[in-house]
Amino acid sequence: MYQRILIANRGEIALRVIRACKELGIETVAIYSEGDRGAHYLDLADEAYCVGPPRAVDSYLRIANVISAAEVGNVQAIHPGYGFLSENAHFNEICRSCNIDFIGPNPEAMAKLGDKNEARKLAMQAEVPVVPGSDGIVESVDDALHFSHEVGFPVLIKAVAGGGGRGMRVAANDLALKTAFNQAKSEAEAAFGNGDVYLEKYIEQPHHVEVQVLADHHGNVVHLWERDCSVQRRHQKLIEESPSTSVDQETRNAMCNSARRLISEADYTNAATVEFIVDKEGNYYFIEVNARIQVEHPVTEMVTGIDLIKQQILIASGEKLSMSQEDIVQSGAAIECRINAEDPRNNFRPSPGKIERLIVPGGFGVRFDSHVYSGYVVPPYYDSMIGKLIVHQPTRVEAIRTMQRALSELQVDGIQTTAGLHQEILSHSAFAEGRIDTTFIEREFTFG
Repeated sequence: MYQRILIANRGEIALRVIRACKELGIETVAIYSEGDRGAHYLDLADEAYCVGPPRAVDSYLRIANVISAAEVGNVQAIHPGYGFLSENAHFNEICRSCNIDFIGPNPEAMAKLGDKNEARKLAMQAEVPVVPGSDGIVESVDDALHFSHEVGFPVLIKAVAGGGGRGMRVAANDLALKTAFNQAKSEAEAAFGNGDVYLEKYIEQPHHVEVQVLADHHGNVVHLWERDCSVQRRHQKLIEESPSTSVDQETRNAMCNSARRLISEADYTNAATVEFIVDKEGNYYFIEVNARIQVEHPVTEMVTGIDLIKQQILIASGEKLSMSQEDIVQSGAAIECRINAEDPRNNFRPSPGKIERLIVPGGFGVRFDSHVYSGYVVPPYYDSMIGKLIVHQPTRVEAIRTMQRALSELQVDGIQTTAGLHQEILSHSAFAEGRIDTTFIEREFTFG
């Protein structure tokens, strides 16, 4: 087991990893930018080092600075969290070349699955259903038109290296395709330094369902059931829950076993999330793999009772999984609401600033994962999420009621948040009845 781990991240996930390490008896080294100097969670680490100015590109994304902090801190491993360098295969390689374990998959598996086109090929080899798509990268508008006429409009243009909806466009006809194709390539080049795109048949009003998987270095692979992430706006998730209301038990079992096969085929170790879309007829299709821990991992922890961060650390240190597939039971219902420092009534405008007062909800089955506190200043440089409110109850109806109660208790004075929007969503009849898909928010809600 490791003696000391560096956390190459900030905020809520950094605190989450610090807590897991403390319970495993592992010392922690935190890093921070000047924009995060003085944050309270840094005091919980055994050491903390500044890695640069506030902007992420000058600090959390500066590989040389992160590695220097790891070497000065004398760590054996680095936990990347999510975002930043968590899916950067080059950073992964550098860690290992410096004799520092990267708590995640090996660089080869990460690179393979990080390329969406290669991931599709692996999925097909593993006999996992995929959306009808182009045979590799689409180089020109003419090739895109040819594919679109073969499968029929609408089509989805996707960046090979994409994520978070960037480099992604939908086209319903020839004219729209020509414009969208060039827009997607330009956006992908700007965001990821890779303008390659491929095309898929667009599944209208799909459900977004993902499967959590763990794989050790001894050939053991298990799934921890699924999460439904269909409540999203512009491909950004707002609410996640488990189990999904979008699949029956037969489809659930098939999808989860598909995820296990794909991870085995990729020779992958550690935590992964295999993402699928489900159409109106209940057919599921693979879309991508996230080779890291997810923001919404607490939903899975609540319904399985398994600490995913601890499992990541144990797997990376070489231990065998302590559970078999038969041991992992999906119990009750869990819901997570992402609390963002944004103003939904002003087109989700970021709302950085000082939190004058924070009152956190509690009670049976309520969890609030956050690094903020009364007096904390939300910086303008990073993702706007300030916390995750999670509830777990025996049934979905009870979970919804508990979340509504918890949201009513949550008070964040001084800035705008998305808590009120979550109340509206949870009160909507379609959500209550489980009739939600990825277009639900755009259809039912208007934002100024």
